[in-house]
Amino acid sequence: MAPPSGTLLDPRFLGRLERLQLATRRPLSGRLSGEHRSRRHGTSLDFADYREYHPGDDYRRIDYHLLARLDVLALKLFEADDDLHVRLLIDTSASMQSGGKMLQAQRLAAALGFVSLIRRDTVSVHTISAGRASRAEPRFSGRNASAALFDYLRSLEPTGTTPFVPTVADLLARPGPTGLTIVFSDLLTADWEAAINRLPARGGDVLIVHVLDAEELTPTSSGDLDLIDSETGHRVAVSLSEQTRSEYRAIVSRWLDDVALRCRSVDAGYVLVLADEDIEPLLLAKWREDGLVR
Repeated sequence: MAPPSGTLLDPRFLGRLERLQLATRRPLSGRLSGEHRSRRHGTSLDFADYREYHPGDDYRRIDYHLLARLDVLALKLFEADDDLHVRLLIDTSASMQSGGKMLQAQRLAAALGFVSLIRRDTVSVHTISAGRASRAEPRFSGRNASAALFDYLRSLEPTGTTPFVPTVADLLARPGPTGLTIVFSDLLTADWEAAINRLPARGGDVLIVHVLDAEELTPTSSGDLDLIDSETGHRVAVSLSEQTRSEYRAIVSRWLDDVALRCRSVDAGYVLVLADEDIEPLLLAKWREDGLVR
C-alpha cells in the first residue's frame, strides 16, 4: 500500500503496526519475562499509562476497574528500571539513492521505530555515510515522539561513501546498554563483512535488513554501457550480453548466500528486502512468520 504523498507510512498501516512487538533472539539487558523490560512492562508501583489489550498479553495487568466502569479492556502500564534501546543504523551513502532503496530504508526504519515507540522503548537513529556532517544522533521515546522520528527519517539524504567499520566502531564505543541494533543497508561496500563481524561484539541483538534494487539483482540493460560508481565516480566500460547477465546473476546469488551465512555465523538476523516491495504484508505476515516481529 502506497502512503499518502509526503508521508512515509499510511495512517491505516500505523494502526495495524500497533499490534506488533519487535522480537529478539537472545536475552538482553532491558528484557523481562520474555517481553521488553521497559516502562510498559515495569514492576514498580509508578503508574505510566494504559494500552489496549491484545491476545497474548499478560491478563494479570488488565485494569478490571476500568473494564467494569467503562467496558474497556486495557492494560495498566508501569515504570521499570530499564528500557530496551533500539538503534536504527541507516546507510545514507550515495549508493542508496538508486532504485528507491533510500525511501524503502526510511519506511522500514519508520515502521520498526514506531513499533518500538508505542511499546515505550527508546529509539536512536544513526547513519552510515562519510558525506554527512557530524552531529549528535537523535533519541526518541514514547508514542508522541513518532512524528519527530518520521520527520528526522524523511530528512535523511544519500550522499558520500560508506564508512561501515568506523561507524560500527563508534557505535560500540558509546556507553549504555547495547539493546537491539537494526541495520538498513545495501551492503555495497568492501568492508560489509568486517562490520557485520563486529556488530554483536557487546552482546546485543542485531538484525540486518538488506535493501536492494531489483535491477541490481537481475539487470535488464544490454549492449555496451559505461557503469559509474555512485560513491566514487569511478567509470567502468562493460558489454552486457545475455551470457554476461547470466554470469552476473550467478555471482550476485553467491554473494547473497555469503551475506546470509556471515550474518548467521555471528548470530545476527538477516532479511533481504527489495526497494519496490510492499512492506505492509512483509511486516504483518512474513516477518511475523519468520519471528522477526510478533
